[in-house]
Amino acid sequence: MDLSEESFRRAILKACLAMNTMGINHGTAGNISARWQNGFLITPSGLPYDELTCADLVFMRMDGTYEHSCLPSTEWRFHRDILRERPEINAIVHAHPVYATAFAICGMEIPAVHYMIAAAGGPSIPCAPYAPFGTEELSGAVLRALSGRKCMLLANHGMIAAGGDLREALWLAGEVETLCKQYAVALQVGTPRVLSEKDVQIAVEKLKDYGLRRKPNAA
Repeated sequence: MDLSEESFRRAILKACLAMNTMGINHGTAGNISARWQNGFLITPSGLPYDELTCADLVFMRMDGTYEHSCLPSTEWRFHRDILRERPEINAIVHAHPVYATAFAICGMEIPAVHYMIAAAGGPSIPCAPYAPFGTEELSGAVLRALSGRKCMLLANHGMIAAGGDLREALWLAGEVETLCKQYAVALQVGTPRVLSEKDVQIAVEKLKDYGLRRKPNAA
């Protein structure tokens, strides 16, 4: 394993631990993948994140084959299919956070009740219909629901967030859970006001320049 690959694997392990720290995952429930060379690296099945080592991450080819003593995550199929169908996506976070999963259990999508819905790529966070975990049926449902979006809910299951890199995917996973929490509280307070598609599109454009931008030669 060369230094660049080891560094990349360490970044995935760091993201895994961050999910637990953020409170969006527990135990061995979630999984993370990231595009690497002609395939992708994915967390193994059934190993707690605080016990993972760089060598435990499984490299999979796009045909679904691998050579490793650990089994890849049982959800490897939708990770592979997203990466194969969406070239702009390079990292995927899947987790079962409380609020997002609660809405997924109810089969509810998240409407545009806050302008940060724009981070999803459109005026809603869709919810894919239920299908057994690890199946082609689930993967197909994921691809359909994720069309035109960067995140989604899985009915009676959890959520998926995807990004151009690990940092973006992890950030978006946190935003999804925050939006779901806000929506849950708003439903208890009263009737949430849903933003118009025009409002959301303005937010989408503004978010393209969101985040830290260092000036040239800045310290």
